[in-house]
Amino acid sequence: MTIRSITDLELLGRRVLVRVDYNVPLDAEGRITDDTRIRASVPTLRHILNHGGKAILMSHLGRPKGVTDELRLKPVADRLAILLGRPVGYVRETVGPVAERAADALKDGECLLLENVRFNDGETRNDADFVRGLAALGDVYVNDAFGTAHRAHASTEGVARLLPERAAGLLMQKELDYLSGAIEYPQGKLVVVLGGAKVSDKIGATRRFIEIADGLIIGGGMAYTFLASRGEAIGKSLLEEDRLDFAAEILERASVLGKPLLLPTDHVVAESFDPDEETRQVDRIPDGSMGLDIGPESRRQFTEAVRGAGTILWNGPLGVFEIEPFAVGTREVAQAIAEATGRGALSIIGGGDTAAAVNALGLADRMSHVSTGGGASLELLEGKVLPGVGVLEAG
Repeated sequence: MTIRSITDLELLGRRVLVRVDYNVPLDAEGRITDDTRIRASVPTLRHILNHGGKAILMSHLGRPKGVTDELRLKPVADRLAILLGRPVGYVRETVGPVAERAADALKDGECLLLENVRFNDGETRNDADFVRGLAALGDVYVNDAFGTAHRAHASTEGVARLLPERAAGLLMQKELDYLSGAIEYPQGKLVVVLGGAKVSDKIGATRRFIEIADGLIIGGGMAYTFLASRGEAIGKSLLEEDRLDFAAEILERASVLGKPLLLPTDHVVAESFDPDEETRQVDRIPDGSMGLDIGPESRRQFTEAVRGAGTILWNGPLGVFEIEPFAVGTREVAQAIAEATGRGALSIIGGGDTAAAVNALGLADRMSHVSTGGGASLELLEGKVLPGVGVLEAG
């Protein structure tokens, strides 16, 4: 797929309609608690502004049902102004005359943030009228919001079709280069680590990886469905009964291909998620207990596997990492991946909980790339064409 980069566009004097991902966490007082996504957009915005473009930014925040004051983007505009070192305009509308006047009033090198696009239900419906309202604000379109590229929404897909020039922002291009490159041109052995709660979230990715990876590691809650599919007792651990046949199919395919597929061989168990609950390390999960983290032997096997890899893809924690007694597996594997990266391996961390884990552990800057997209990164790795990416191809 050939996609134009923002560096290929003539920007001077033009209104550049940019989809960014400012879906940031807020505290009870409406203060931003993590500005990672805002910081990630700064290189693209500086490129536009330094080349005399007029940046008009679109983003969602949360999942509002209509206009919701707690989810307005004014705090984001204030934080972005600090990060850019220049004023950032803000308008409490997304489309219509007020937004159009604000966009038209911009001078070269100035920036405007529109209100939360999801205040209008036309955003998620990709409504034609809402799309036209957005298109009236820009001359060219840039998508720098990889985390929303798997959604065919008005601001990610619909509006791009109405503007004559469209391109990927620097963050979007970086995501595509890393994720696609890891699959198409891995360096050394490709080892994939899949975790998280549900098998059903990663069916496509698991099917693809068992074919193309040199090794597959499965941990987290999803591992218990795989263990149950081969007859192991899992106590009260998370189980997706409707995915048992799929898990058995993957295990059989690994055997046919002669591919190593590592599952936990021991576990940290408790009777509940309570951090004060007594925990035990067991090889077999007893009735009444649930597996909440991988045990020491599994940690040894998993870390040994990633240390021998040249390319490592990791999506999904290996335990309930938010609770300290069940965070050891995720922490030790993250540390092993960071060490492998330091020795020259390429490491790519999936978005969402996995990114949150490596950030919390202070290891993000020791990974090759930490993706800003959870669902988007998985769908891209499955081989799907993301709507917000595919629409850029003809631009």
